[in-house]
Amino acid sequence: MPTNLLTNWVETYTTDLYKWALHKVSNSELAKDLVQDTFLSAAEKMDTFKGESTPKTWLFSILNHKIIDHYRKKVHQTVPVEDQSFPKFFEHDGGWQEQRKPNDWQFEDESHLLDNSEFQQILKKCLDALPEKWSTSVKLKYLMEKNGDEICQELGITPSNFWQIVHRAKLQLRDCVEKNWYN
Repeated sequence: MPTNLLTNWVETYTTDLYKWALHKVSNSELAKDLVQDTFLSAAEKMDTFKGESTPKTWLFSILNHKIIDHYRKKVHQTVPVEDQSFPKFFEHDGGWQEQRKPNDWQFEDESHLLDNSEFQQILKKCLDALPEKWSTSVKLKYLMEKNGDEICQELGITPSNFWQIVHRAKLQLRDCVEKNWYN
């Protein structure tokens, strides 16, 4: 395929690919790198594009694999075993600390909370503060809407490990949101 075709694709699809990557990784520089890598891969594999899908679909497929690979690499990075968040929530017998029990938050704007840009900033800050493996698992599950089996297979972890990570991450997120939004 001629390079003019690739140039046309870059001009046509860069903005959409960048927006998607930024939505998935929440980091502008990383999103730009992923889009660039997507076009590099597309250039290397132009001869495999058979036109059975639109170029946009093909490029998004490449980008999604780049995003998954990024998170897969992060999950395999070493994370310190000691977690200091649990003493904040639980007693030694495993029960909730009385002052840390989940409560029922009642706010009139609760249904529109995710539309609030200030809340989104706090949530992003809280997600970024999680240990890398936890953050990656949460993003794959809730932002990329992958199911647990897919995530376990992609990240090379067991289902029980995955659900434990997600549970701990949600506790940490709840704590962070409580401190930064509700207080």
